[in-house]
Formats: sequence, structure tokens, C-alpha cells
Amino acid sequence: MRPAILCLLLLFLSYEIRAQPLGNSLGGLVKDSRNEAIPGATVRLLRAADSTLVRGVLTDANGKFIVTAIPADTYRLVITSVGNKEYRSAAIQIADQQSAITLPVFILTPSKTTLSEVKVVAKKPLIEQDLDRTIVNVDAMIGSAGSNTLEVLGKTPGVSVDINGEISLNGKAGVLILIDGRPTHMSGSDLAAYLKSLPGGSLDKLELMTNPPAKYEAAGTSIINIRLKRSKMQSVTGNVALGYGQGRLGRSNDVINLNVNHKKVNLFSTLSYSQDSQLTDSQSERRSYDSSASLLSSIRLTNRNQTGSHGGMVRLGMDYAVSPNTTLGFVLNGQRSRRSERLDYVSLRTDKRYGSDSVGTGTTDGDFLWTNKSANLNGLHKFGNTGREITADLNYVQYVTQGEQALENRVDDANGTFGSKHQFLYRLPSAIAIYTARIDYEHPLPGKGKLEAGMRTSRVSNDNNAQYFRNVGANYVPDYGQSNHFLYGETIHAAYTNLRKEGKRLAVQGGLRLENTQLDGRQLGNPEQAETSFSRTYTNLFPSVFMSYKLDTARRNILTASVSRRISRPNYQLLNPFLAYRDQYSFTTGNPYLKPQYINQFELKYQHKQFLGMALQYSRFSDLIFQLTEAVGDTFILRPDNVANGAILALNTNVSVSPANWWRLNVNVTTAHLALRGRAYSEPLQVSRYNARINLMNQFQFGSTWSAEWLHYYSSNDVSGQTITRSRYRMSAAVQAKIIQGKGSVRLTLDDIFLSWKTNSQTVSLKQAEAFQRSVFDTRRIGLAFTYRFGKEAFGRKRNHSDNGADSEKSRVN
Repeated sequence: MRPAILCLLLLFLSYEIRAQPLGNSLGGLVKDSRNEAIPGATVRLLRAADSTLVRGVLTDANGKFIVTAIPADTYRLVITSVGNKEYRSAAIQIADQQSAITLPVFILTPSKTTLSEVKVVAKKPLIEQDLDRTIVNVDAMIGSAGSNTLEVLGKTPGVSVDINGEISLNGKAGVLILIDGRPTHMSGSDLAAYLKSLPGGSLDKLELMTNPPAKYEAAGTSIINIRLKRSKMQSVTGNVALGYGQGRLGRSNDVINLNVNHKKVNLFSTLSYSQDSQLTDSQSERRSYDSSASLLSSIRLTNRNQTGSHGGMVRLGMDYAVSPNTTLGFVLNGQRSRRSERLDYVSLRTDKRYGSDSVGTGTTDGDFLWTNKSANLNGLHKFGNTGREITADLNYVQYVTQGEQALENRVDDANGTFGSKHQFLYRLPSAIAIYTARIDYEHPLPGKGKLEAGMRTSRVSNDNNAQYFRNVGANYVPDYGQSNHFLYGETIHAAYTNLRKEGKRLAVQGGLRLENTQLDGRQLGNPEQAETSFSRTYTNLFPSVFMSYKLDTARRNILTASVSRRISRPNYQLLNPFLAYRDQYSFTTGNPYLKPQYINQFELKYQHKQFLGMALQYSRFSDLIFQLTEAVGDTFILRPDNVANGAILALNTNVSVSPANWWRLNVNVTTAHLALRGRAYSEPLQVSRYNARINLMNQFQFGSTWSAEWLHYYSSNDVSGQTITRSRYRMSAAVQAKIIQGKGSVRLTLDDIFLSWKTNSQTVSLKQAEAFQRSVFDTRRIGLAFTYRFGKEAFGRKRNHSDNGADSEKSRVN
């Protein structure tokens, strides 16, 4: 079967290559008066003698165009773009002996014409392919307006989100999340909570990078860059999105984006409010055995976990054009959220000889106030029209959490006789401060070449003070044996250089990044515990090589190969040795001796227009970090460790077709083989698994007013460390009606229609024990959303923000 498919693919490729039209080609680059590339500009090739249209093309995302199959003659180019004056070239002579002509850069001058009405005659496709990334246009997903960002990611082809909020791209976890090129500086449950607080209506696009170049941070297996909405139109413009969803609990996502663009000043802002509720019911069973494999005891746990949060975010930024070549700007961000949680559990313990011997009940009530403040100063200077430019960024980010948990557990014997009762209190204040600085330089080289170089430094300070109190009579007294004050600091200095060269068909890019990491941790002492500390310094080189070859002059078929080395540093809280209580039989703790894990990645991609994309990826991991489960009698202790080496071989295929004018189908399939070799404490951890993830998105257009969406997602058996999760699926749908002359819309969404997104998992490689768990989530929801864009639109363009220096630290706050 596989050879037959390969032969068909080769025949298809050979046909496409033979079918390309022969002749001369004409290429160039279109920019605006600020020396910025103009995507989507219309380029028409007219015969000079009678102005007959010969060819017409659009510029790509980088402002480039190429016109192929041109007979010998004399021509003129006419270039048009919204908000700019029409450009007409002088006569261009095409001779028979010429094969390819590259023209000088075309600079369009702005037009002051105001657009009285904007009519959308075609919408952006869901997925666009660039040389080093896949771009997902969020507005093309009808259900995005009524969802939060984490839910939008979960519906994105190639991206998956597990029950703990862990994000994977093409089957690989450890993804670095950026917001407008800046990191969130969070991971784990904190990152999931942050993305839930960010409404989907504030998103513009998602940039998926499986093998990022040296310019980006070396942290993470891959990068997802979340671009927020920001208008480039002059005058006052904006949009509003309001959404409410109801399952067993309700949630709301509301946002307003405002942009004021006048002459040299561009002001942009976002104001949002989100309310989120989650409900999870889970049952687990644990069994312990003696050395002869005879059953000693079993424990059944029933948990109900309910969380709720609400909060708002304010974002304000400005760009000021000091001169045509210099732009200065700032971005301020403030966010405040209050979160509550309630955990109720019941445990039934059964021993081999006597049957049921105890019943445990317990509750955990938590209340947390989380605030985030950040400030960014940025600058851009261009050296005339030479293409040389320098950018700089300064960033400060602060996260502060104030909260406490009240815990109570009670154990009775089998006949209901009171056994014991414990009450205790956690106070959990924490503060994280992050400082980063970055400078980047770009220098064009002859023959479509470019040199990039830059430096970056960051400092992270983390203060986590877990105060434990136990109940004595009517009072709570400090328990210094279980309290913990952990200080952590990390400094990273980095420098990189990147060289790119483009030919008619071959493009090559090579980069090298150097990172020096200095870290120190300190667990402060108290009357019952001695102070401990650790420090570590290491330096790494991270090379990357990227090569792209166009199989035909029309660039319909492109092969791309890339190789890179990356690092995943442990999350800050994973280094904290503090022991945290979850229920009567479950504890979690950190590991100050964790080492970073390293990844060597290889990727081969084939792209046929926007129709077919295939990527074969191979990744080797060393010192993999997993949350290990250790069985100590009836108690399970979760602790992270560097436990294994491993490899993933994955094939990601994306097909986008239109079976009918009113129907657009996008199929994304990721198949992978994962192999792990290591030890979980005294037990061998040897896992070999195949996994498949299928994402189907059907989009329907019924006239100019009505549209719909139907999504299917399936994941086969999956493995993460010691946890094996069985297959599961979900189905969602959405309907949209455009109103108010196309400027507004009403959307009805249905998520997880059959309530099928449940997990059944097993924990393996346990010493003389086994464990099973089943969880059901509040994922079946019906939602209603309203969107509206306002303001008169006239084209204007200020600085496009590039990625700044705060790139990886936010992704590691746990």
C-alpha cells in the first residue's frame, strides 16, 4: 500500500513539474513609503503597445511577486494597493534570451483617500504556508469569537491541548507560547489560566513554527506566536466581541479593541473581561501488591473539582514616528483575576483480609488573587532605503499571587466509627519579576541575501513563600516542618547570527545561537528546617540550518529541509522541593536537581500551493523531564525527574480543498511513533507507541450572509511519561449570520456535542502497584457571540512590531 501511495505521489509531482509553463519571468518587491513590505498588492503586466492585460498576480506576505511565462515583448507594470497611489512603470523590454529579471524595489506613496465603505468579497483562508511557519487566520474560525484562547488553540489544526492545559504542536509537548512575539513567562496551570482569560475575539492569527530559526529563543520544542488584533487603518477604528457559553456552568468572553491612527501617532488598546468555570468529576482506583504479586490493598477515590475565575485586562500601546526612518513605541499591560477552587473527595480503602477498612472524606477550598503588570519600550531605526535596520526592546514583567487553601480530611472505619480528623491551612504568596533587554540588526547582502545578528539578556527572580498552618483547638499554628520559602534566580545571556541567501529556486539559511545560563536556588531555613541552596552554570550552542527549493518557477511545489538543536529548561516551580498535599493519598513535590532536556530536530516538508502540505519530522530527546509517580504504600507522590531518552517520528499532512463553491474542507492528520527508554525509580520505563490525531474542519458559505462550521477531532491512544491515555474524540459546530451591512455578526456555537471528550488513563511502571483513572469534564456547551467592527477606514501604516526580548522566561512559570 505504501509503495503505491509513494508512486502516485511521484507521478503527481512529475506531472506538476512538466506542466509548468515555460518562458521568461519578472520579479520584484513592493514596499510603502516607510520601507515596509506590502502584502496583497495587485501587480498587472500590461503590453506597452495597447495596454492589454497579459498577467496579474498578488504580492506575498513579504511583499514579493513573480510573473512567469512572459513572451518576448515590451511591457509596463501597474501596481495598486489600498491606501496608496497607483504606480506605473517605464517600458520594460523582455528579450528571448532572458530567462529571469529581478526589478528594483517599488516604493508606493500613500493616498489620502478615505474609504467610505469596505466590502469583503473574499475571506482569508484558514491556513497559509510560509517558508518557516504555518499561519492560521483565527477570523476564519467561526467559533473563535465566543471562545477563549486556549479553546481556539485546541481547535487549531496540528495543535492539541490535554486535560492539564499542556499544549502540543504536531504531537510534541513543551511548546513556547509567545504573544505578539513576547512570551507569557508562564507554563502549566498558570499558562492555561492566562490563555483562558484572553478572549478569542482579540486574536488575529496564530503562527506555528516547528523548527524556528536562530533569531528565536532556543527554549521549547517549537513555537506558537499568538498575534493580537491591531488595525493599521487611519482615523478611529475598532471592533467588539461579546460571547457567552453555557454548559453545566457558564462562562463569558468579552473584548473591545480600539485603534487611533493619525499622522505620526498610532495608539492601540484592548479592554477585556472574562469569566470562566470548570467542573471535573473523576474516579480512580489504585492497587498495591506484595513481592509475590498478591493483592495487599485497593483504594477507590472519587473527586469533584470545581474552579471559577473572573477578571479583566487592559492593554495600551503607542507608536510614534519620530522621522520617516525612526519609530519609538511602548506597550503597557495590566491584568487582574480572582480564582476560586473547591475539591471534594471520598476514598474507600479495602485490604485483602478484612474487606473495607476505612472511609475518608475531604475538602479543599482555595481563593487566589492574581495580578500581572508589564511594560515594553521599543525602538526601530532604518538606515534610509538601504534595507539596514536596528531594533531594540526593554521589558519588565511582574506577576504577584496572593492566596490560601483551607484543607480538611476525615477518616472513619468501615462501620462509621470516627477515626481521625485533620484541618490545615496553606498561605501561598508568590512574586515573579522578569527583566529583559534585546537588540537586533539586519543587513541586506547582494543577490537577495540578508545578515541578522543580535544579543539578549534576561534576569528572572522568583519568590515563593508556602506557609503551612495546622489546626490546634480553635487556632491555626505554624507548622515549620511543612512550610517552605523558596527563592530562585536565573540569568540568561544570548547572542545569535543568522545568514540567509535566496536564489531563483534555492534559498538557504543558517544560524548559530549561543546561550549562557546562570541559576541559583535557595530554600530558606526556619526553626525546624536547615537552609539549603544550589547553583548551576552552563553554556550551549544551538545551530540551525534551513534550505528551501522551488521545484518549478511558479513556486507551486516547494521542498524544505531544516535541522536545529533546542533546549527545554525546567519550569521554575518544578525546582521547588516543597511537598504539597492534594488528598489523603496524593502529594506533589519539586526537584532542585533537575537538568534541562535537549532536543535535536530534523524536518522535511513538501508544499503544493495551498492545497497540500506534508512534513516529516524526527526528534531525539535527552534527559526528558516527566512527572513521575512513586507508590509508597497507599500514597502516591508525584515528583519531576530527568528519567528517559526518547525519539518521535511524525508525519503531519494538511489538505485544503473546495469540494463545492460553498464548501471548504481542511483535513489535518498527524501520525507519530514515540519511543522512551529510561527508569521510573526502580522500575523500567520502556514505552513504544503509535499515535494519530485527526482534525477535520468543514466550512460552509450560504450566500453572502450565512455561513457554518463543523469540526471533528480524534486522538488515538497517547502516552506521556508513565501515563497512557485511551483514544477520545469530540465534535463541534457553529453558525454565523452577518448583520449591520456586514460589519457585525451573530454566532451560535456548540462544543463537544456528544460529551465525548472524556479521559481514561493508566499509570504504568509503578513498583508493586497499578492505577487507573477516568475523568469527565464540563466541555459540552452552547454559546452565543456578537461581533461588530466600527469606524471609518483609511489606509495608514506604522511600525509592525517585531519579536522583542522577553521570549522564553514567561513560558516557564508553573
